[in-house]
Amino acid sequence: MAAQQRRRGRQDRRAARSGGTLSAPYTIRRTGLVSLIDDESIAIIERNADRILDEIGMDFRGDPETLELFRKHGARVDGERVRFDPGWCRDKIRTAPSVFTQAARNPARSVQIGGAAQVYAPSFGPPFVHDMENGRRYATLEDFHNITKLHYGLGAVNHSGGVVVEPVDVPVPLRHLEMARAHLTLSDKPFMGAVTAPERARDTIEMCKIAMGADFVDNNCVLYSVVNTNAPLVMDETMLWALKEYARAGQCTVVSPFVLGGAMSPVSVAATLAQVLAEVLASVALIQLIRPGAPAAFGTFFSPISLKTGAPTFGTPEGTQFQMCAKTLADRLGLPFHSVGALTASKVPDAQAGYESQAQLMGAALAGVNFIIHATGCLEGLLTTGYEKIVMDADRCAAMQRFVGGVDFSEAAQAMEAFREVEPGGHFLGAQHTQDNFESAFWMGDMSDNRTYEQWAAEGADWQHQRAAKRVKQILENYQPPAMDDSIRAALDDYIARRSREIEGGRT
Repeated sequence: MAAQQRRRGRQDRRAARSGGTLSAPYTIRRTGLVSLIDDESIAIIERNADRILDEIGMDFRGDPETLELFRKHGARVDGERVRFDPGWCRDKIRTAPSVFTQAARNPARSVQIGGAAQVYAPSFGPPFVHDMENGRRYATLEDFHNITKLHYGLGAVNHSGGVVVEPVDVPVPLRHLEMARAHLTLSDKPFMGAVTAPERARDTIEMCKIAMGADFVDNNCVLYSVVNTNAPLVMDETMLWALKEYARAGQCTVVSPFVLGGAMSPVSVAATLAQVLAEVLASVALIQLIRPGAPAAFGTFFSPISLKTGAPTFGTPEGTQFQMCAKTLADRLGLPFHSVGALTASKVPDAQAGYESQAQLMGAALAGVNFIIHATGCLEGLLTTGYEKIVMDADRCAAMQRFVGGVDFSEAAQAMEAFREVEPGGHFLGAQHTQDNFESAFWMGDMSDNRTYEQWAAEGADWQHQRAAKRVKQILENYQPPAMDDSIRAALDDYIARRSREIEGGRT
């Protein structure tokens, strides 16, 4: 009976933290930054980035309008190659805001991007899902819905994300419509826009206008969208057209060079930093040419490859070193910094997944990354999102948020009354200060088991992945959708039905 009561107590506390309950919409970091780059090294990297842009340049492919815009403002254009005088790009990006707000459908969940804020967001893009009951399989729209509900119910996850998985049972041309509908109706956290075609970006913007009001969207950032350069030194037409759509609409575009070190950049952190800085400088300059003041962010995805097998590696020292240097470069440009979180090459939520993910997530937290993408769910190097891994990672996100939030030195935390109450040699368990603060005094995760062996064995002897599977089911069973006016929901459905007919009929 006592064991059942303890179990129910834990379940009740977990239920109170799930089901879409509001928590802090983002974390304000109160710890110092860990940077691994000194003034001399900064000067070297910035000078080398300028040399790359001046001597080699960057290709902007498939869009004469962009090339003409660069030419008009003094860049040197030769075919699709654009070269820039030293300092030209920095001058253009001065209009980009260093801090901005991404508005959520529920204003209480809007997030600050930049400054001392940290936002934790789901993994992006996997075609597979994994759970301990069914194993690895292609993701479906039902999985997309379930994973969106999970992240809505996890208070440590501040953002609904974007392509949390690829729903392969939905035709590719229609997929973005279903994903945007899920983010807008199953959650009221902020989310990410489609970038795989300009018309898909426009659809996402239009659906936000239906859900949040056209005037509001015209005057606020409601979408946060990641555009990857094709390293080295290429912006292809698909990413370029999406960048233009979001920039024109005043929505945030994150320029995030996707780099596998040793294949898409040289085999050193220093050289990769210069290459990434060059790609970000040129691309954010373009955003500001299109619409001065449009929000933008300095993004990175850097993973060294194994020089034995060619496979990406995760949780490596070099990955964390790169983040801790790139954050300093972003700060010098006055741009928010976007980078990766709990990455792992493991195929299942095992010890490898835990230590690789924690190493990368801790590095991101200490570096002061403003928007931590892939903070939950990653397996198999982002080929798979794991159901159990989501809740296990969210637990670590909560721990990181508590850590970077700093130490409380308030008068209440000093607890002088407790010292007066407890005699020397006594204990503080019964002190009023302890009673007043026992629920929040120390961080308590949902996924770690701190019971005795006997208690653990008597209550089922579950390993962590088994406890995580139960947690997933509990959150989904307790899920309650956020409120949405029926007329707005109907308008979204009508828009999706109309656009689906147009797309299937061959019209964009």
